[in-house]
Amino acid sequence: MISLITEQIQAKRGTEMATTCVLSSIKCSTNNHPRSVKVGDLKTALSSIVKLSKQKLENSTLKIEAGKAIKAASLAMLNTLVDSIFEFVDQPMLPSEKNFAPIGEIGELVKVDYHAGKLPEDFPEGIYIRNGSNPLFGGLKCALSVFGKTDSIWVEGEGMLHALHFTKDSEGNWSFYYKNKYVETETYKMESQRKKPTFLPVAEGDAPAALVGSFFNMLRFGHVYKIISNTNVFEHGGKHYSISEDYLPHEIDLISLETYNDWNPSGIWSRPFTSHPKTAPGTGELVIVGVEPSKPYCVVGVISVDGKELVHKLNLQLDHCSLFHEVGVTKRYNILVDSMFTLSLERVMKGGQLFKYERERDARIAVIPRYGDAESIKWFHIEPCVTYHLMNCFEDGDEVIVRGCKANASILPGPDWGEDKFEWFSRGFDFKSVDRNNGHDHNTETGHGMLFTNVREWRLNMKTMDVKERDVTGTEYSMDFPMINADFTGLNHKYGYTQVIDSIASSKSGRTKYGGLAKLYFEETDVEGNVKMEYHWLPKNNFCTGSAFVAKLKAVEEDDGWIVTFAHDEENDISYVIVVDAKNLRHEPIAKINLPQRVPYGHHGVFFSST
Repeated sequence: MISLITEQIQAKRGTEMATTCVLSSIKCSTNNHPRSVKVGDLKTALSSIVKLSKQKLENSTLKIEAGKAIKAASLAMLNTLVDSIFEFVDQPMLPSEKNFAPIGEIGELVKVDYHAGKLPEDFPEGIYIRNGSNPLFGGLKCALSVFGKTDSIWVEGEGMLHALHFTKDSEGNWSFYYKNKYVETETYKMESQRKKPTFLPVAEGDAPAALVGSFFNMLRFGHVYKIISNTNVFEHGGKHYSISEDYLPHEIDLISLETYNDWNPSGIWSRPFTSHPKTAPGTGELVIVGVEPSKPYCVVGVISVDGKELVHKLNLQLDHCSLFHEVGVTKRYNILVDSMFTLSLERVMKGGQLFKYERERDARIAVIPRYGDAESIKWFHIEPCVTYHLMNCFEDGDEVIVRGCKANASILPGPDWGEDKFEWFSRGFDFKSVDRNNGHDHNTETGHGMLFTNVREWRLNMKTMDVKERDVTGTEYSMDFPMINADFTGLNHKYGYTQVIDSIASSKSGRTKYGGLAKLYFEETDVEGNVKMEYHWLPKNNFCTGSAFVAKLKAVEEDDGWIVTFAHDEENDISYVIVVDAKNLRHEPIAKINLPQRVPYGHHGVFFSST
């Protein structure tokens, strides 16, 4: 989820000179004991360079091969240098975090069967796929050096796709097939070839170590940060893509889960995508947004229906770089919530962190005409909040309504550098002390319940510029990862769905665990004035991720369909998929399908119908 310092470090030119200077001057330490660079380990590489320099490069083919050899030798020297300076260390994991640990690839499609229940005839055939973090080499790492320490943050790790195929024969008998596979990005291939950690973590840590790590990553691999592609999967123009907002989307094959090339519409989109692009209602165009910590900080784009052309591009002309995890759409507008969760290289240069939630700065919502310019944007000031996920946006008369999940603190990247991470997250998930009379006013002195997340509604009057905002869910349960029937994206909708956080399990593990599902009835209220809620609870110590709405074939009403989700039984270490009737959410699942291996908790899922 990180777009870092790519344009700031132009270090490829003069690689040999930089390497020589560093080799001649640096003695380094990983455990406070000086350790010289092992020049002897470089003899082979240096010998190759010397021999090549003596040859007469008589033809272009030899020149090309010599160039490749010199480049390989230089990279070998740099890798040896980095290996001598930096030490990779596993980040600790509690027993309660076991299902956040990575899993291997299973290989070919594996047939699985019902554990309980049965799918109805009008359930569509298709593929349910979920993306998630699956770090190489056993888990997330820290890097230690004489320059200090840097950490990978909890959302990092290479993307892994988990897919469950739903197929039906001519007699109506269902078959299910499971497969998982890494998203094979360019940097995944680089690190896999070395068979050990290679990219230095730079998302958080001691500023000198982060800067030096960024330099070496760029010098060796042309990327400051590894391309993770671990957050979401989406479809556009008949193709399917894996995405995270640190890079361009990668096209994938839904059957084999093979990774193809990255996608750059018109070849002129020079920055990452948001993890949640949106299909505009009516036109079918795709609305995207990309951020980078250098000007222009934020650019919005509109892609043609066939995915071949970038038809509109807008620089928002911001004076800061905010992370926009999701873009919203209505019939006429594009919507961005600027929570002031910012990325700043200047902050790192001054000894601070790349990421920071700047609560003291004004939070705003941008309402942008679909093909508008910077002058056409209307900015609405809202109460301080952290909103990563939007449930939906739509127009209602003179108002634009925005619904999303809101917290008072940022779960990314976590506590201030140096603070105990487990203790911070544990307090943040301790929702028992949330003020029942004022759900958005948590205990700011102790931090208890600061990560409590509920659904909020903003009503933005396009004529008067007035803002009316309120929490539409109460303070009993925290919830996130919202979803709707995708046919109502950008349109007025009656229902929404979320995953519900198990506050006790999350507080004990210091990691978000979702113990149930919720359905929101926006046209009905409870006795406290909140929207009516209905819940589906998983068994104790069972948790879900990647939930998605599946519309019924020939659906008549908005909630004609089901919720599918990956789930895991921590007591028995068994993973499975359940299908829950969206009209009767509190009922038992209509089907449960056991999976052939553990599926770690992950991020976003989607069901692609083939019927």
